[in-house]
Amino acid sequence: MTGSAVPRRMLGRELKKLREQCGMAVVDAAEAIEASPQTLWRIESGQQGPKLKELYVRVLCEMYGAPADLTEALVGLVAETKKPGWWHSNFADLIPAHFDLFIGFEEIATRITSFQLTMVPGLLQTPAYRRAVAWMEFPNHPSSALEPMLELHRHRVTRLENAVDPVEFRVFLSESVLDHQVGGAGVMREQLEHLANVGWAPNVSIRIVPHRVGSHLGLLTGSFVLMEFPSHKTSRLTEPPVVYVQGYTGALYLDQEFEINRYRYALTQIDRVALDEDKSRDLLLKAAREYLP
Repeated sequence: MTGSAVPRRMLGRELKKLREQCGMAVVDAAEAIEASPQTLWRIESGQQGPKLKELYVRVLCEMYGAPADLTEALVGLVAETKKPGWWHSNFADLIPAHFDLFIGFEEIATRITSFQLTMVPGLLQTPAYRRAVAWMEFPNHPSSALEPMLELHRHRVTRLENAVDPVEFRVFLSESVLDHQVGGAGVMREQLEHLANVGWAPNVSIRIVPHRVGSHLGLLTGSFVLMEFPSHKTSRLTEPPVVYVQGYTGALYLDQEFEINRYRYALTQIDRVALDEDKSRDLLLKAAREYLP
């Protein structure tokens, strides 16, 4: 796997928008660059595979009547698609295609809001907790085979500690997350204490949705992550917010405006029933003490 999926996605989305605005059929646009309609569809949907060339982008932009400045911005994205992210250098074989895009988004996001029903989100997991999760997924792997996964995790966690460009990380956890003994009592005690401590960071907010609130909208949405991004110098290339919903064998990336609005509404409802940060920290520490021998 090479190249970054995020600029590929940005480029494809804008090319599709331009084509639809001028009313050109997929077949006609594909013929202009001597490609199949299926290839153009893959380009427009930001999928890995089709080889992107500056000439293709210039030809399509000219056909679509794109302004010169937008054309140059899109041509510049072609080069960006060929630059591998740090995770491609040593971890490409470990990362499923759907998660490659997630890490790319994680790298550029200015705000990440995560609601989790059952497990601690990756950026807040301790090494021991992460190892226990890896063993759940790969129970027959030797310990040495898990080390690259743990190294990938260590790299990802530095995103929270970036002093120059820290991401704002808001987390809502169901109280169930505190109860599931991932890795055993010792691992959970360390993990909960870590959550209590990392929550003091100015860019991190951790709040617990307690069992006692009963039913709430988060029980219907399930776990999800809302990612928001900085403005691009070419405003129409700004990456729209994305909701990531992970499954066992794949993931959904939702970016339609009505979808984002629904999940934003869900977050307002989850926010309404969640404890504040201080009470959440108290609950985390209380749960950690309960794991003492």
